[in-house]
Amino acid sequence: MKSPLLLKFYIGFSFFYLLILLYNLENIAWYLKGLLIPILWLAVYFSSEFPSKKILLGALLFSWIGDVILLFANIAEIYFILGLVAFLISHVIYIILFQKQNKPDVPKNKGSFLIGLVVILIYLVTMLSVLLPKLGDLQVPVIIYALAISTMLFYAFNGYLLWKKPANTYILLGAIIFVLSDSILAMDKFYEPIYKSSFFIMLTYLMAQYLIVVGILKLNSVKTK
Repeated sequence: MKSPLLLKFYIGFSFFYLLILLYNLENIAWYLKGLLIPILWLAVYFSSEFPSKKILLGALLFSWIGDVILLFANIAEIYFILGLVAFLISHVIYIILFQKQNKPDVPKNKGSFLIGLVVILIYLVTMLSVLLPKLGDLQVPVIIYALAISTMLFYAFNGYLLWKKPANTYILLGAIIFVLSDSILAMDKFYEPIYKSSFFIMLTYLMAQYLIVVGILKLNSVKTK
């Protein structure tokens, strides 16, 4: 199976998985969750070679590890913490991935840069202000994780100002939706239960991973005459 076909299969399988969540078939969804990111991983693996390909594969690998570990989060708190660590590593790898992308020697719009930076900082401060009183012993891990996802978003935004279109839009949207997914999870777990939280967490998570992958592949595509 070629990479484009695998990407389409990922979309179809994700849609099927989300329907199962929507109809509260959690027992079936439990067995399918670990199959989603490997499809995306294979799509990247079979894509054309590019310098940061192994880094992207590493980010997806740790995302998958996080997915699998979090399947057992209801058994003991340690599984949630280990899942958090796996996704923390994944976000750090995404930061490295974004930093490694080629950036044209063009002037950056300083006004847009400062606005984006302020918005990200406002998000970070707001989320931590809401969550910190509810976190108990998990304050430090969650602060570190929040800093990591905010930094990941910052690097995606910084790249958006420099990378070619439409790849830059795909990656930035993916990063924003990834942060949204993590925020829904955090609010649902620590602040107040959210209706159909599993569905919305996975909807945004699967969209985010897809958009980032497609954006990176587009950014590194070589057009032939």
